[in-house]
Amino acid sequence: MGVQIVGRWILARLRNRRFFSIAALNEAIHALLVDLNDRALRSWGRSRRELFEELDRPALIPLPDEPYEYAEWKRCRVNLDYHVEIAKHYYSVPHNLVHQVVEARITLRTVEIFLRGKRVASHLRSALPHRPTTISEHMPSSHRRYRDWTPERIRSAAVKVGPDAETLIDVILRSRPHPEQGFRSAIGILGLVKRYGQERVDAARARALLLNARSYKSVAAILKNATDKTAPPAQEAPILLHANIRGRGYYN
Repeated sequence: MGVQIVGRWILARLRNRRFFSIAALNEAIHALLVDLNDRALRSWGRSRRELFEELDRPALIPLPDEPYEYAEWKRCRVNLDYHVEIAKHYYSVPHNLVHQVVEARITLRTVEIFLRGKRVASHLRSALPHRPTTISEHMPSSHRRYRDWTPERIRSAAVKVGPDAETLIDVILRSRPHPEQGFRSAIGILGLVKRYGQERVDAARARALLLNARSYKSVAAILKNATDKTAPPAQEAPILLHANIRGRGYYN
């Protein structure tokens, strides 16, 4: 009915007029709209403007402080590394929520994580694929001690020890879903230099590479047992390291 009224009282009255700009057309429409809203209704004896001021305006509420922002929702499970995957990026949540099912509210600028309607994390959205966005307060205390380290800093320290040290550290960091998960092993291995010296630690890492061992415990055991000082058995041929080669352990 409202469209029909506008058609009769505004559009029909303008049908024979010619306008040379949008501004001129809008001005003519506005004048007729004011006239329509001030015209008394037969059934009410009052105008639309009077009814709006009496009934509608008191019921209006203020507009939101921020404009509406489109959002998508996604249900996801918190991974063992206390991150959730959204659009190929990883966002942290409090570590005690591991394995919980949460809901993510995703907008153009932010990612918010909710557990049973309560927001537990909020991040700026990132477009970097396969990288984590981690808040230090979400990390367990055992991980938080390494927050000042970066993969580049760890690799730089490994280069100073030797080529095998550099290779092993790189393998450790690349083998984790997030490089930060390998910090503990990598930094622990670097710390063995103070006790055993660079030459022995680099040799131990070479033996670890042959054994496809990727942990601090493996390298520490090699040094403790002085295995790094002995020649490797003949069957322990050097392995070729490459991201696309699984190795024999994959098939066992």
